[in-house]
Amino acid sequence: MEAARFPVQRIAVRLVEGIDGTLMVIIAALTLLGFAALFSASYETPGRVVSQLMHLSLALMAMWVTAQIPPQTLMRFALPAYVVGIVLLVGVALFGDVVNGARRWLHVGVTRFQPSEMMKLALPLMLAWYFHRRESSLSLRDFAFAAVLLIIPFGLIVRQPDLGTAALVGAAGFYVIFFAGISWRLLGGVAALFLIALFPLWGLLHDYQRKRVLTLLDPTSDPLGAGYHIIQSTIAVGSGGIPGKGWLNGTQAHLEFIPERHTDFIFAVYSEEFGLIGNIVLLVLYGLLIGRGLVIAANAATLFVRLMAGSVTLMFFTYAFVNMGMVSGILPVVGVPLPFLSYGGTALLTLFIGVGILMSVQRHRKLVQT
Repeated sequence: MEAARFPVQRIAVRLVEGIDGTLMVIIAALTLLGFAALFSASYETPGRVVSQLMHLSLALMAMWVTAQIPPQTLMRFALPAYVVGIVLLVGVALFGDVVNGARRWLHVGVTRFQPSEMMKLALPLMLAWYFHRRESSLSLRDFAFAAVLLIIPFGLIVRQPDLGTAALVGAAGFYVIFFAGISWRLLGGVAALFLIALFPLWGLLHDYQRKRVLTLLDPTSDPLGAGYHIIQSTIAVGSGGIPGKGWLNGTQAHLEFIPERHTDFIFAVYSEEFGLIGNIVLLVLYGLLIGRGLVIAANAATLFVRLMAGSVTLMFFTYAFVNMGMVSGILPVVGVPLPFLSYGGTALLTLFIGVGILMSVQRHRKLVQT
């Protein structure tokens, strides 16, 4: 009996090996809140919850596998992952499926996927690898080349068009460049050029993208069209009050006033039912996740690992900030899910792989240092 117990114990130890307990508790709490909100948002279609459970199982396996991979091995995948990602984005532009007027999906065998999602991780990996190799002689030319590496996938994704994913990919790349030590003076110059370029950039936007920006300034200008999402989501967020209406008691969601309530606008469902108190809990959990990630990044031994961990951590921040800002009416409506709460397999897989990268950095930090 005792002999039979040892293999079980070894298997259990192997399964939890490399899993950072603090990160796991935070992610588990966020995921539980997500399933509570998703169950309410999909009350009439419970199959979504089952589907999300399947997505979660796959994402957890991907996280565990990633957590076992040493950062040195991840660094070897940086260049191939970036090149493959660019090739797939070009493939989307040439052969991708058009859905709702956007060419974002690529058929591979019996399934299809969105190559732009992999660039959220492939781009920061590539930039971290590049800066790591140039660490001893970083110059302005290196930052310029890094900007080109960022602009290529960003432009291909904007062209699909997918402004939300492009913003996330661009932000992930920018964080690496920022942490690599770009000067504030240069950042100020780039910001000034961006402001100058706003007028010509406005002409390059699609009609629906310009309409989203104008609707943000005045949602009531088109209350049954472009402004409908913002108006209904802000009503739901405000009607929750301090304590919320209670789980499964959200009228805006259950009467189907909130569009896309199980994906991009799940925060409106959550806010209506759990109120300000629930939102504070959610913000604290996101704050703990970001804080833990930055601590892991700060304790990393090499430049590559620090840049990679810092970018992945702030990617979580960007997801949450853009989604909450969009639902609350302070940012334009873009297709950005709420991390660990919104329904969807591809985004959930990307997020959990990001968590796995942080766990890998934390697990192997002593090995790298020695």
